[in-house]
Amino acid sequence: MRTVRARGGVAAATLGGILAITVGWWALALWPGGSEAPEWLLRTRLACFGAMGDALPNAGGWVLLIGEPLGMLAVLVSVWGDALARDLAALRARRWGRAVLVATALVLVAGSAGAAGRVAEARGVSPGAIARAAGEGGGAGAFEVRLDRPAPPLSLVDQRGAPFTLERLRGRPVIVTFAYAHCQTVCPTLVESIRKARGAGGERVAPLVIVTLDPWRDVPSRLPAIAEGWGLAGDDVVLSGRVEDVERLLDAWGVGRARDARTGEVGHAAPVMLLDRAGRWRYRIEGGVERVGTLLSQL
Repeated sequence: MRTVRARGGVAAATLGGILAITVGWWALALWPGGSEAPEWLLRTRLACFGAMGDALPNAGGWVLLIGEPLGMLAVLVSVWGDALARDLAALRARRWGRAVLVATALVLVAGSAGAAGRVAEARGVSPGAIARAAGEGGGAGAFEVRLDRPAPPLSLVDQRGAPFTLERLRGRPVIVTFAYAHCQTVCPTLVESIRKARGAGGERVAPLVIVTLDPWRDVPSRLPAIAEGWGLAGDDVVLSGRVEDVERLLDAWGVGRARDARTGEVGHAAPVMLLDRAGRWRYRIEGGVERVGTLLSQL
């Protein structure tokens, strides 16, 4: 394709604009916000990248973050390729130009490292653990990450009105997940799937701990009805407490969510955590629970 001649500096300026837009998009998608993030930010992330709360973008979001900059660069090179080469050569010929190029490269390297760290933080693992997990089989569409760290604190109230901590279940593998009663799609399906899948772990079924994502409505007085509706039995518990306590706990466990203050509905991730008999956090599973029983039998 024949390139279009551009005025000196225009092609380089366009490249700078593309890089600036890309950095802005990635910052918007990945900058950690926690439970105190403004509602406009949560809504923008959900609309643009499919990211709920402090969670990572969905598949479409990653396509936008990666594909759009590559597409713009491809157009720039095809239309102004010769002009861009001349502009970059002119920058390299000047001291200040070389400084600009080096600074730009450093910003991109630092940004890439920050993005990798943010992904690792959101997954609750190191980048090396993510790489290892990619080669380990899960269910179709499942993402399993192997961990070995102390479980975050978990101190709330159960459906019997009793204070609960993980110490109560020490000596047994434990399943921890997150749901709320008004959710009529993902949450009941998730709970039922876990209850079925854990049976493959052996004769002694691992207890299921469910932390509410909606402490505004799932108050402790409603927990008995919620537990009955979800078919919890034995040592299974559903937990709630003060809003600020639950929100702080969800942040500690890395659970992405976004609450609509008008309707009370909560958009959320659906991670499943497996703890070993010593109370250490050993697995984080997303996208499928088919192997929960098998993994429990190894703990």
